[in-house]
Amino acid sequence: MTEPLDDGAPDGLRPTELRMWNAFRNGSTHDLSDANPLLNDPFSPRPWGPERSVRAGIVARLLLSGPAARPGRVAALKLRGVQITGTLKLAGGSIAPYVELNGCRFDSEVLMPEAHFTTVRMVGCAIPRLEAARLRTEGDLHLPRCRVEHGIRLTDAQIGTDLLINQINVRPDRRGRAITADGMSVAQDLQAELIETYGEFSLRGAKVGVSLSLRGSRLRAAAERRALNAPQLSVERTLYMTGAWVSESTGNQGTTPPFGIGIGNAATPSRGTRLQPFECHGGVRLDDGRFGDAVDLHRARFVLSSREELSLRRIATPELRFNAERPEEGRVVLNGAKVVTLIDMAASWPGPGGLAMGGFVYENLVPYEEFPLGRRLEWVASATPEYSPEPYERLATVLRNSGEDADAREVLLAKQRRRRETLPLAAKLWGYLQDWTVAYGYRPGRAALWMAVLWALGALAFAQVEPAPIKADEHPEWNAALYALDLLVPVINLGQDGYWRLDSHWQWASAALILLGWILATTVAAGASRLLRRG
Repeated sequence: MTEPLDDGAPDGLRPTELRMWNAFRNGSTHDLSDANPLLNDPFSPRPWGPERSVRAGIVARLLLSGPAARPGRVAALKLRGVQITGTLKLAGGSIAPYVELNGCRFDSEVLMPEAHFTTVRMVGCAIPRLEAARLRTEGDLHLPRCRVEHGIRLTDAQIGTDLLINQINVRPDRRGRAITADGMSVAQDLQAELIETYGEFSLRGAKVGVSLSLRGSRLRAAAERRALNAPQLSVERTLYMTGAWVSESTGNQGTTPPFGIGIGNAATPSRGTRLQPFECHGGVRLDDGRFGDAVDLHRARFVLSSREELSLRRIATPELRFNAERPEEGRVVLNGAKVVTLIDMAASWPGPGGLAMGGFVYENLVPYEEFPLGRRLEWVASATPEYSPEPYERLATVLRNSGEDADAREVLLAKQRRRRETLPLAAKLWGYLQDWTVAYGYRPGRAALWMAVLWALGALAFAQVEPAPIKADEHPEWNAALYALDLLVPVINLGQDGYWRLDSHWQWASAALILLGWILATTVAAGASRLLRRG
């Protein structure tokens, strides 16, 4: 049924615009799509004729000062398959009607900085550029499956509920930025799954009220820019930089799932799907970020140059899931980060020179797969090309708190061996002696073994001699075993030393036993003092 024309419509409207005017008052969809679906692709170079076009000025007039709704209807702008010609200018405007555009094409940029909307949905639209700094919405802002050729600006925007940009494709502006959303605030979820950006995605100081999902996305940096630049990002729950299960149906233009397109770490994918990992070609900066639940990097792929970093400096989160693919180049930086639980696997961490974690604090270690202590020590060594005690002490503390006392001692022994390489020659030789004898006190059983061996050798040696007493009337009965032990154990007097006169090489033997006893006692005392300090 054809709606009657509105007598209040302005003069000079084209037929397509007049129908749009009446559809707005009815809250119905103004559909100019072709019966042939092949002609409805807004990203195709094939031109759309004037029969599918409306002027941007008329669209702006409807949104800013449009006619009242017909009785019993709610005014709304709903367009499908429409080409909007000219620049859509909504800057500073207050737009009350609901806005929904599906499969539309803009031939010029969309300007709506400081505009105030209720809800805006632009699905699968071709947009040269979206300028929306300080935009405010009471409800959602949806831009799924859109293509934006010259970047999106959402600086200081305030989104009342969700921001959904799944499967969006954005190319950079003149400054190399694809999406600029510094200082943006999203009250609930920011869903950016399976997106493709070809410039910097900037979220400096942004705040997300629930979770931020980048599952399956591919971020590519422009020249001299990072792929993701998000220092001081605040996410109340979880940041997902994980894979997503995708299939041919994922790209269906008909619907947009309200809660994303798949869980990146699902254990059992459905038939006909494949895992598309999160990929980042270029540097990532999450410095000083705050994440209420976790930062999840499950199976993420970071392709860095030798000068680029995955920077997590001073982040704070209850859980860091670092089980991504190992970066071939670049560095992973965790300096000053504070994590309650670190979930990781050995294959994820870069080798020597590729990891920095000075001041990195974590309380629990949960390996995602087998992570032997030897590999864990390599992990610490790769983060300390120059000796630093703090990473070793942190690891030992965490192991001790989890009941792994033997492993904690091995870590502290490895720390002493690393420290020894920085010492001058004399101290280095003394360190080798401590290591060889009692392992710096971390293996006290070794000292007891040495004492037993030296005592046995001394007892056997002194059993071959019967020395003359120094004073004929003041001496105990000669006992070779007690004499050897009296020489070996410093300070304690067992009643044998000092009563017998030894000649020639036996004096040297007794002196050697005394010297070895003092060396053993000193190294045991050094180890005991470290144990007491740790206690």
